Amino acid sequence: MAIGSREAALASSLFRKFYSKYGISADDVEKREFGFGNFETKIAYRHMAFRSNEELKKRVVSEAPPFISFSTARYNDPAGRPLESKGWLGSELIFDLDSTDLNLQCQKVHGKSWVCGECLDAVKDETAKLVEEFLFADFGFSKDDITLNFSGNRGYHVHVIADAIMKLTSRERKEISDYISGIGLDPVMFFPNVGGKGKMVGPKATDAGWGGHIARGFISRLNGGAAALKELGISSQSAKKLEEHKAELVFGVSTGNWDKVDVPKKDEFWKSIIGSMTVSQSDSIDRNVTNDIHHLIRMAGTIHGDTGLVARKLDGYSSLSGFDPMAKCVVFRSGSLDVVVEDSPAVDIGGSTFGPYRNSKQTLPTYAALYLILKRRAVLA
Repeated sequence: MAIGSREAALASSLFRKFYSKYGISADDVEKREFGFGNFETKIAYRHMAFRSNEELKKRVVSEAPPFISFSTARYNDPAGRPLESKGWLGSELIFDLDSTDLNLQCQKVHGKSWVCGECLDAVKDETAKLVEEFLFADFGFSKDDITLNFSGNRGYHVHVIADAIMKLTSRERKEISDYISGIGLDPVMFFPNVGGKGKMVGPKATDAGWGGHIARGFISRLNGGAAALKELGISSQSAKKLEEHKAELVFGVSTGNWDKVDVPKKDEFWKSIIGSMTVSQSDSIDRNVTNDIHHLIRMAGTIHGDTGLVARKLDGYSSLSGFDPMAKCVVFRSGSLDVVVEDSPAVDIGGSTFGPYRNSKQTLPTYAALYLILKRRAVLA
């Protein structure tokens, strides 16, 4: 649903005041390409360049665009067209994690266009898993190589900025995203005698790479009980049986002895296990973003035109676990607005809960009213 003209004018006015007061800045601003969007298209036009952050701020205050994106790449001529003429100097490695990709149970209730606390917790877990299990453990990046931004809506952007990756080609970046996504995994790679006779030998929890991911992931599911095991596609009967023998199974898997994992049709079982774990560990990674050296991504410190929240840069990876975007990213705290809410689930924002509402007039704090307006759930009264 398109946003109304009154609502668009209000949002633009608020955005303009925000940028006038707080400004906007980017590292290497003169080497980046910029793109602006409107309330219907997140990147309506691109190939823009600015010689300084002051010049960028002047343009942003003038236009108050609902969406502001910049290139993960650095160029000699960021305004050049076509892309090949820009003079590519290198690109950050980017991962875009969004709760809409996670197929959560809560989304069956409120739909994928909405975001709730469960959505935000789940995508935060996926972000931590990506950083800790893959970027740190498998690829050896350090905390100093990684910055995290809340997207302003439903997820996080992970930026890897290190000399070792800046010049990687799209094909090389695809190899990284394929590895993280588990593309090409086969049970035989980890269970040599799967489907055969004899003791079932498999990966240990301390193994590097995907073997360790599988072992640790399965142990985590065992510790989560039958319900967690059934999420992997295991039958209720098999899940209950595994749960009853959890202690010896955890010990066995930790040492590479999977023989006690006694289920029928082991070859099909392990394919299901590996396949399910691969999805759970990578479904939220948009590989096109990671592979594209010319990609434009939301700029930290800018307002998201679908929420009115700021896309905030986190204070290091260690702050992720305690980060609450619905509190930390609220900016329009002054005043209130009268709105008519057509249909909205409850939203926890700014430290309070608003809704659920249906066909009702409400007087709400500006940030809450704006959130519902930009989510196309309310209009000005």
